[in-house]
Amino acid sequence: MKWITRERPKIDRIACPWLIKRFIDPEAEIIYVPFEKVIITASELGAIPFDLPGVEYSHYNDQCTFDYFLKKHGLKDVALDRMAAIIRGADTDRLDFAPQAAGLSAIFLGLSRNITDDQELLELGIKVYDGLYTWAKHLHDQKHTQSPVEHLLLDVYNRYLKSSSKKAPEWTRELKEMIQDQMDTNMSMSLQQVSDELEINPAYLSREFSRYFDNLSFGDYIRKMRIEKAVALMQTPSYSLTEIAYLTGFSDQSHFNRIFKKQTGENPSAFRKNLLKGKKDTK
Repeated sequence: MKWITRERPKIDRIACPWLIKRFIDPEAEIIYVPFEKVIITASELGAIPFDLPGVEYSHYNDQCTFDYFLKKHGLKDVALDRMAAIIRGADTDRLDFAPQAAGLSAIFLGLSRNITDDQELLELGIKVYDGLYTWAKHLHDQKHTQSPVEHLLLDVYNRYLKSSSKKAPEWTRELKEMIQDQMDTNMSMSLQQVSDELEINPAYLSREFSRYFDNLSFGDYIRKMRIEKAVALMQTPSYSLTEIAYLTGFSDQSHFNRIFKKQTGENPSAFRKNLLKGKKDTK
């Protein structure tokens, strides 16, 4: 059986092939192609598309494609459920779903930067998920502390709290610049990426972020920026709502619709209709 998805995989698009090969179809062929070629290539090859807006195997609400595979194929395994929470958190930037999510995100962001061949990355990624499954099955209750907590606390104190200055820390300026730079991309910025770039502990950054960014959490602020970018794109009729969802970093259109309505009080189609009608009336 052939399975096909978007190129340059990171988390969900490696986790799903791992699940397919280990629990559904050991002989499965995994194909990666550019986003715009997935559907047509799937039709040509008789492959099943996954992790793509508008197909069966995709994100639903807060759950990612890995979750859907588990449900669709009736895979009942506590270890897989533990993995699902980690993968979901890493893939949707909800690092509160599982404490291991930030680490998984960091690993695959780094691997995807180092390895440009998708099949080579998949081969290595499968080994990573083999290890994660073994941990989830047999070792999840074991602890391994690599450094005293006091070291972390002292680092935060010495770098950010010791100064008596009441001004916003320097990192807030750098972070605002990073977010502004991302406005020209699909806004796929995670807390772990930011903390790595700024060399700031992610727990400290998460705690302090709202003080300097509209009293919002990191996730809420990024979602607000995504919606603002979506509103700007809606003024261009050539973009479909599915394309706008993708360009603003949402996992699929249903996720986009839900967050957009939560932020604006209207679903995207109604909001866009009123927006374009208002522009027409002013002419």
